[in-house]
Formats: sequence, structure tokens, C-alpha cells
Amino acid sequence: MGDVGLEVTERAPTLSGTDDTADHQLVVRSVSHTFPDGTAVLRDVSLTVDRGEFVALIGPSGCGKSTLLKIAAGLEKQTSGEVICHRDNIGFVFQDATLLPFRTVQGNVELFAELHKVPKAKRKEMARAALEMVGLQRFEDKYPKALSGGMKMRASLARSLVLHPHLFLFDEPFASVDEITRARLNDEVIKLFTSEQFAAVFVTHSISEACFLSSRVVVMSQRPARILADIEIPFPYPRHQDLHYETAFVDKARQVAQLLGEA
Repeated sequence: MGDVGLEVTERAPTLSGTDDTADHQLVVRSVSHTFPDGTAVLRDVSLTVDRGEFVALIGPSGCGKSTLLKIAAGLEKQTSGEVICHRDNIGFVFQDATLLPFRTVQGNVELFAELHKVPKAKRKEMARAALEMVGLQRFEDKYPKALSGGMKMRASLARSLVLHPHLFLFDEPFASVDEITRARLNDEVIKLFTSEQFAAVFVTHSISEACFLSSRVVVMSQRPARILADIEIPFPYPRHQDLHYETAFVDKARQVAQLLGEA
């Protein structure tokens, strides 16, 4: 990620599969998935995400969006097809902040660096820089129980930022917060994406959120999900909340809504 004072020695990327285009951060080729109980959730899904692309996945509830994210991360194995992904350093932000209650905010944000055996002094420095990026620099000594829902998600973002992931996977991270907090967190993600230029895949049920954050919106069908459309969102970064009221933005949101209505 960008030069923001977070430094860690990077290993050569390790890939799942073989890739003839090393610039891709994620390649999904003809992936299908069926759960052990026989439920088919994905059917022949293909998707490519490069660094500097922000892809929003949107589709009906239960269609397999989160499953696709888990397959990309290696947390679930696809039934068929191929996934090529730099998995040595992925940022994954879940629906819940998943903070350890017995660790301070600083301790939680240091966790991934600690697991990567970054020296203690260095990981403290890295964590402080990440906390500053998400506006939590004055809360490093607090425990999760003292934080609001939005602050917990910021801490979760900071924890993933520490190791400079080139690929960020977001699984509906802001679904449980109020609209005001959600807008602020969207602004934080835009700021981070603009400065860091990672590749991102963001699962959401919000059409407005998908269009506001992403450079592409991928619309998925009912289960078993296939890709109905891959829509370019052309608005330049950084983006601001006033974008929601522009005619071109409303037109894009309407296009996505119409496709979802046909899903």
C-alpha cells in the first residue's frame, strides 16, 4: 500500500494456481460451488480484479456473494473452477469487527503483524500509523467494549491495514451500523483506497454504497449465482457524499437497481 509510514518486508507473492498475468490480484475462472447438503450457490462465475480496482458485489440475499469472498481468501474450497489469488497478505474485513475483547485497540491492531512475527517495536509503530489513518489514534488504550460500533469497524480496518494488503476483501462490514456512521465509514474507505490503491472486493446489499465506493459493480443473480452484469462506475476518486445527488450517479444506481430487479 502507499507510503504512509507503515513498512514491512514483503515476501514474493504466493499464488493459488498459476497465472500468466501477474498484475491481477484476484482471478476467478469458471468457479462453481455446492455445499455438502447439495445446495448450489455459485455457477460458472468468472471475475478479475487488478490493483487499483474497487469491485462491489451485489445480489439477492443468500446468492453466494460471501461464499465467493471466502473462496477467494482460501477459507472455502470451490467445487470446480480455478482461483488465482495473492494470499500471503490479504486484508479481510468481516460483517462483525471480530476484535479480541481482552486486547486493547492497540493490541488488536498489532495482531496480524504479531502473527507475521514483526518485531514488537516495529509492529507498535505500524499499528499507531494505521490507527491514525482511521482516526483512532487517541483510543489505542481502550478495550473493544468501550467503543461504538463504528469505532470497532475502524479498528478492524486498521488491523487489516497494518501489513499493507494488496487485496482487501470486505464482507458487508457496515451493514449493522446506522446510516450516518455508514456514510462516515464509506468516506474512510474511499480515503484509504485513494491513498493506498489496493485491489478491493466489497460485498454489500446497498445499491448506493456499491455505486459510491466502487469502480465496478458486479451484479449477481439468484442462487446459484452467476454474474448478470459488470458495470463500470466512472466517477473520479476521491469521492464525496454530494455525489449521491448528482444525476449521473442516480442513473447508475437506477441501472443497478433494474438489473437486481431482474436477478
